[in-house]
Amino acid sequence: MNLLVALVLVLASALPAAAQPAPEARAMLRAMEDAFTAVANRVMPSVVNVSTTPKRGTGGPEEIPEQFKEFFDEFRRRRPEARASGSGVIVDPNGYILTNNHVIENAAEIIVRLSDARKFTATLVGRDPKTDLAVLKVDAPAPLPAAELGDSDGLRVGQWAIAIGNPFGLDRTVTVGIVSGTARTRVGVATYESFIQTDASINPGNSGGPLLNLDGHVIGVNTAIVASGQGIGFAIPINQAKDIMRQLMSSGRVVRGWLGIMIQDMTEDLAPGFGVQERQGVLVANVMPGGPAESAGVKIGDVIVEFGGAPIRETPDLQRRVASVTPGQPTEMKVIREGQPTTLRVTVGEMPSDEPVAAADTTDEQWGLRIEPIPAELPQSLPTPGAGGVVVAEVAAGSPAEAAGLKRGDVILEIAGKPIPDAAAFTRELAAVPPDQGVRVYIHRPGGEGLRQFVMLERRAEKR
Repeated sequence: MNLLVALVLVLASALPAAAQPAPEARAMLRAMEDAFTAVANRVMPSVVNVSTTPKRGTGGPEEIPEQFKEFFDEFRRRRPEARASGSGVIVDPNGYILTNNHVIENAAEIIVRLSDARKFTATLVGRDPKTDLAVLKVDAPAPLPAAELGDSDGLRVGQWAIAIGNPFGLDRTVTVGIVSGTARTRVGVATYESFIQTDASINPGNSGGPLLNLDGHVIGVNTAIVASGQGIGFAIPINQAKDIMRQLMSSGRVVRGWLGIMIQDMTEDLAPGFGVQERQGVLVANVMPGGPAESAGVKIGDVIVEFGGAPIRETPDLQRRVASVTPGQPTEMKVIREGQPTTLRVTVGEMPSDEPVAAADTTDEQWGLRIEPIPAELPQSLPTPGAGGVVVAEVAAGSPAEAAGLKRGDVILEIAGKPIPDAAAFTRELAAVPPDQGVRVYIHRPGGEGLRQFVMLERRAEKR
């Protein structure tokens, strides 16, 4: 409401003094009001309430002693059933509904309530946790009113944005705001993120509902809010959702492209060593043996700056681009290798559905770390057994090693591009670093699938 009042005041002040009668100001407000009500009336029948009964955890009847079962059965009958609630939007007259994965995750039963109060038990067609999307289906006796899906690629910051959903169980709530930003990443909700940011009010229960433009077209799926912020909500762009939705509706699963590499963002301290500008491209930290990237000639240390004709500035850019490519499709990729641009042609694959060197402990006080030989049990967890390396046994607080992000258990594989097979090589290569320079270190961090990345060690200044 404050936004509308402010806008009317601005519009009124822009008119000549002689053209500011109250009827004209009211007409402007009325036209705006009509636009919003038209969208609400058009789309509201397509917005549904999605409620779920969660799957029961442990503590089932078989775990209750026989003498207490009758008491607990009576207690369960009296206790109201816990339910979670969200929103969804009908995307096909045959009963297909688009919502968020987190709305229906771990649901034993899914109930969809239409705008006319009819209720249906929904079937889960498929879900994709990596984008936080899911498709449901209800069997209605007649075609259902489907919303029209728009085009999110051309969204501009400042456009009107209208959210419809069921926040806090309040059915068919309409809120209005603007598109505050696009291509927002690192929100922490999904693996593949490129959110629309909006200040249209989004609250618990809005998840899965539509974000609309003034034409009443769905431009996004309301998904998340910043809990500590006012007026910061996020929606999945509908163009991203369309592809996921089609795959789920056709096969119940999502197929994504895959390169078989580990990547990391380019940082200011790493950029000079790879011959690139800060924030240009992403750094290849590891190439998986036998993967599409290895077959195309991708090497550790390559900086990927373009994929499929699209510029790459950070890791989410490349993740989204690769995932959207159909497996088996050849794609051009531009990299910077040792400062020189190179073009590679990679055939994208399909994303899969995770004896030590004897040496004494070595401590380097100036760099602030102590290393040990690789223990016998560690090589099996390395992506490339037999690659050598030494293990970081201790990192001193406030040291260059800590500042670089090194942690206990990291395996140092290379220093300044040279392999580190043992402690002697570690000592030799660090000693060769000029006093006024830092050095690039390549590490493997065990755990899960294992992470490989480059870090920059900056020498601690000597006290004078």
